[in-house]
Amino acid sequence: MYRVAVCDDEGEQAEALQAAVAAWSRARGIPCNAQAFPSGESLWFAWQGGAFDILLLDVEMGKTSGIELDKSLRAAGSRAEIVFITSHFEFAGEGYEVDALHYLLKPVSREKLFQVLDKAAARLSQEPPSLVITSGGERVKLYAPDILYVESFRMILSSTPGQGSIR
Repeated sequence: MYRVAVCDDEGEQAEALQAAVAAWSRARGIPCNAQAFPSGESLWFAWQGGAFDILLLDVEMGKTSGIELDKSLRAAGSRAEIVFITSHFEFAGEGYEVDALHYLLKPVSREKLFQVLDKAAARLSQEPPSLVITSGGERVKLYAPDILYVESFRMILSSTPGQGSIR
């Protein structure tokens, strides 16, 4: 299942994009969960550990622009496919500098968004092997090249009466 974050400070635009992602998911038969966020800060807080596969980011938002958010996410290790959405084409160069998948102009056509989501899904299917673990009650995706070592602790009780032991 792909987790998609839609981040746009215009509520109607965020809802329209979220609905379009749901329509793409149904049309392609690809399980998908899309969440909308009203600001870069709210998405950053929810992201904590790389929980999203595809990000649809408005370039111009309140305090944190989509470009700034992308830079922060990349610096923190995010491998998400990022699509910038805006009404100003002059930011396109910056979007590609931060390894964005695509740049869409508002109003976004469903057909074009579907094409970009198809491309994102294709790229994600080629990502390195990963492992999803639960840590502290939160699911985290770890990519094989990022894993240095794995250690597991568990308690085993002896089956001999009166001989409880921990290994």
